[in-house]
Amino acid sequence: MTAAMEPTADLEPYAIDPSGPDIHGEAERLRARGPIARVVLPGGVQAWWVTGYELTRQLLTDPRVSRDTYRHWPAWENGEGELARTWPLAMWVSDRNMITAYGAEHTRLRRLVARAFTARRTLALQPRIESVVADLLDQIDADPHDGPVDLRAQFAHPLPVRVISDLLGMPDHLRDRLLVAVSGMLNTAATAEEAKSYEHAMYAALDELVEHRRASPADDLTTALISVHDDDGGPGLSHRELVDTILLMFTAGHETTVNLLDHAIFILLTRPDQLALVRGGSATWADVIEETLRLEAPFANLPMRYAVEDIALPTVTIRRGEPIVVSFGAAGRDPEVHGPDADAFDATRDTRRDHVAFGYGVHHCLGAPLARLEASIALPALFDRFPDLTLATPAAHVLPLESFISNGHRELPVLLREGAA
Repeated sequence: MTAAMEPTADLEPYAIDPSGPDIHGEAERLRARGPIARVVLPGGVQAWWVTGYELTRQLLTDPRVSRDTYRHWPAWENGEGELARTWPLAMWVSDRNMITAYGAEHTRLRRLVARAFTARRTLALQPRIESVVADLLDQIDADPHDGPVDLRAQFAHPLPVRVISDLLGMPDHLRDRLLVAVSGMLNTAATAEEAKSYEHAMYAALDELVEHRRASPADDLTTALISVHDDDGGPGLSHRELVDTILLMFTAGHETTVNLLDHAIFILLTRPDQLALVRGGSATWADVIEETLRLEAPFANLPMRYAVEDIALPTVTIRRGEPIVVSFGAAGRDPEVHGPDADAFDATRDTRRDHVAFGYGVHHCLGAPLARLEASIALPALFDRFPDLTLATPAAHVLPLESFISNGHRELPVLLREGAA
């Protein structure tokens, strides 16, 4: 570790911009303080922010690091204190599912979910994904006007939303309500009052979904989660674990894929040389997907984890109970791993698969194969249907989401054909 990269715990904590206008610039400024640095999150909560790739992998597999807010963050006061009532990001740490559980509890929940969310169920979705992709492209192609088309709204977003809704057996009216609430939750610039309103709406829709599927079971993931039990005959999912697992599946099951498709399309339209590599056979769509995940992690930063006990690192000590934010976006751009051009897209990069965009270790995302499957079908279909696809506005005018967590664009305006207005 060079002197310039040593953590500088003695500096004033860096204040994270809640609206996320420049998450990669912010990551670089934090990286200059070292692979781990002190930050202030919205609402005045202080935390450690991890940008280094190797340190990220170390902490993601360290048994002294937990995501259980109730057990390992004293400031949370078991969900009964001021933070639970008024912190704008409370929803990001209050849920109870397999990714927020610790130790044996995590093992139990992940095993239950894995039994419902099987590889067979994922592979069986391929025909449905192909059908949805074709349907969306037909709708876009049938539009008579030659003006800009927002590919995020009309392609990148509806594809994974339809797929995960089908997988969960979610009726359209509940899906639409849940989408509004989840979108509000992802806006990290929302006020505490707005965040609480989204939380209430979210759980109301989830409760209705569970009641609906209990009354009308079907061959879907929600029904499977309701009925699943431990191999040892132990408890299944509690109601809170059930609804929070559905919430996890729905949110991670569409937002990550939306952002993956959004960025892959944007990158290829701004880097025609990289698109030419794919079309010429020098790179594959799988290469594009992995390099996009490395460069533009769909969830750039994710609150929070906690030190179960003091963790002594080479230059700082994370004290017991202190919160940690892992910057998956920064880890993917670590020059110590990817070289001095780590901020550039290169589908042939040797280290393109060396990323943590879907987590690492015991918390690696169970839905990662589904996201990759959707992208592997959607991207070639889009560029085959519209070979002259171009951005409809300068790249600098394509604005990021108002979030330091979800990494995507508000809109992705394109022109489908050469000569379109």
